[in-house]
Amino acid sequence: MIKIPQEFDTVAYFSMEIGLESDMRTYSGGLGVLAGDTLRTFADLNINAVGVTQINSKGYNRQVLDENGNQIDSPDEWNPEDFLERLPETTTVKIEGEDVKIGVWRREIESPEGFTVPILFLDTDLEENKERFRDITSRLYGDDRRYRLSQEIVLGIGGARILDELGYNIDKYHMNESHSSLLSLELLKKQDMDREKVKDLCVFTTHTPEGSAHDEFSYGLVEEVLGDFVSISELKELSQEESLHMSLLALNLSGYSNAVSKRHGEVSKQMFPEYSIDSITNGVHPPTWVSESFAEVYDEWVPGWRSDPYKLKHAVGIPEEEIWEAHLSEKEKLIDAVNNNSEVEMNDRVFTIGFARRAAPYKRADLIFQDTDRLVQIAKEKGDFQVIFAGKAHPQGEKSKEMIGRVTGHIRELKDDIKMTYLQGYDMDWGALLTAGVDLWLNTPERGREACGTSGMKAACNGVPQLSTLDGWWIEGHLEDVTGWKIGLEPEETPENAYQTDSKDLYEKLEEYIMPCFYADRKKWVRIMRNAIAFNASYYHTHRMVGEYLVNAYT
Repeated sequence: MIKIPQEFDTVAYFSMEIGLESDMRTYSGGLGVLAGDTLRTFADLNINAVGVTQINSKGYNRQVLDENGNQIDSPDEWNPEDFLERLPETTTVKIEGEDVKIGVWRREIESPEGFTVPILFLDTDLEENKERFRDITSRLYGDDRRYRLSQEIVLGIGGARILDELGYNIDKYHMNESHSSLLSLELLKKQDMDREKVKDLCVFTTHTPEGSAHDEFSYGLVEEVLGDFVSISELKELSQEESLHMSLLALNLSGYSNAVSKRHGEVSKQMFPEYSIDSITNGVHPPTWVSESFAEVYDEWVPGWRSDPYKLKHAVGIPEEEIWEAHLSEKEKLIDAVNNNSEVEMNDRVFTIGFARRAAPYKRADLIFQDTDRLVQIAKEKGDFQVIFAGKAHPQGEKSKEMIGRVTGHIRELKDDIKMTYLQGYDMDWGALLTAGVDLWLNTPERGREACGTSGMKAACNGVPQLSTLDGWWIEGHLEDVTGWKIGLEPEETPENAYQTDSKDLYEKLEEYIMPCFYADRKKWVRIMRNAIAFNASYYHTHRMVGEYLVNAYT
């Protein structure tokens, strides 16, 4: 169990998105789901904490794919009253020189032992606000820069103020990505512009190795929207001359900063060489992501795993037949759901590959299609296999939408040879079904561009091995032919043609190792499944992750 330091008081965990359940459209992907898992773990470990986010009442994006694989976008609205309690307290921030009132909703996470952690959802859709301000907290990651900066004012400055209104005594403010960085300016003003005092209060976690994904705002826009909250000369000292760089602002006003895997830490230090950036590898919340069938097995053979996931290392003692039967049960649920929600008829006895994550070009969902003739040959000579894809593109992400179009085009092209489908509306429910029900989890990011990749950790919780390029957490969790398999070269090696090199190795792994093992050596296959639980699921969980934050960041 994690030992909580006695001097620890209360942490405020700020995140633009927090994923708690599929019908609450408050998240877009891994960042929000991680935030939800983290807050659940705070509750499990009896840690005084409070989550702060925005309401996102119109969700992120409702995804529909037309017959040609084009993503059709629309709002994904939900009713906060069905899930949250509105509180009477409000606060105010200035945006474009005018007062904007912020309301707040609350949801409490409760541990099995009854300890609760509240989450506060900020809302500007109030009658007192002008129409253009009422929409600020409705859409997650709106592309307009003015809208985005307004959101970050509400989250950072408004979030810090609502905590004061509610009487919270915060020991640490944890910024989960830089969207809430402006809270550091609010604290700076409260601390009479003493930067060292603010650093003692702030923790910053960066989640992306993509330079373009770090928010920046021109100082002209900052003056228009934020006003003279802090002088531009002060902001330039805390950021950069050309623009307000939110990650640099957070780095300059945080006493502790970290990346989310060892490899991501190396990349982050290259991006920000003047800063000390530690690494704490992400995890997942096992009680949330372990499927019903595997939970029953763990309850029998690894009692206490929910409160102490490290105990899953004892999975090596679980009988192989029980692991296989639990997997078949979850696979049947998945295939039934897929067949009910797509036009393809899949078979729960056929080897099934899953690829599901936020649609982005660097994740290379189309890598498996580099040589379609080879792919069909493998299916004919090594045994049938089927592939399930899922993942949303950002509404303004044209290249991501093109990636979906290429994948669905290949699916149609190969429909007579290999059963494949692209599921619409990927969410937490589909994520749970897929990570428990597929036989193999496929992950193909370009090296150095995957910060962590927690979906493979969820799969490991259910004994599903991973086939992946060596990036993110897989560099740490990969044991070849033991917990899964790697694709391509070592992390430090750079192939001349990464697509060709990686796709060739992907085919070889499927053809020579993975499919022969699945169909002809069931005993070894189940042993690899068991290893994924014992070696990966027992370590890559949020109980371990939060313990590292307690020791390294919060005290």
